[in-house]
Amino acid sequence: MDRRVFHGNITPSDIAQSLVAEFNQGNTQTQLLGESNNLTVQIASSQWARSGGKTALSVNLQQIEDGVMVQVGEQQWLGVAASLGQTALAALMNPLNLLGRLDDIAQDVSNLQLNEKIWQIVGRVVNAAGASQQLSERLSSLTCEYCGAANPVGESTCLACGAPLGKEQPKACQKCGYVLLHDEKFCPNCGQAV
Repeated sequence: MDRRVFHGNITPSDIAQSLVAEFNQGNTQTQLLGESNNLTVQIASSQWARSGGKTALSVNLQQIEDGVMVQVGEQQWLGVAASLGQTALAALMNPLNLLGRLDDIAQDVSNLQLNEKIWQIVGRVVNAAGASQQLSERLSSLTCEYCGAANPVGESTCLACGAPLGKEQPKACQKCGYVLLHDEKFCPNCGQAV
């Protein structure tokens, strides 16, 4: 399962609508489940698809404190593997059989790229909303406990009154956007060194 966190003014329904619009056509179909703050988009091969093997996966979109966490599940690709195997067997029997299976090959390759295409769509929606994997302004400023002034992350003392700002200042993983604690050496989400 691949999980990424995007910070900013974005909702699960923003991403879900784009995924449904993109994949609820042609050889794929979608189903939207859940409530507005926790949605699941199921993407699968259409039962009436004329070419290629069957595949399916789920995308979970969860509202978090300052954005959305996107989790793409493991793709079921056994049907695609079976279709590719059938194509290979047909080609061994007679190489000209490949001509009759070109649509199947094209659809199977497209199905294998489903995960990548989902992240491209998520990226477009996130960029259009002005969100990113970097901490938003709200999370990247610290409020002084003494005077209430906002201070940029990284400051050890308040710019207004000089009081200490504390040890736990938020930061995000550069790879997946997961919010990290101050003492973490590796991201608990993706394992990237901090």
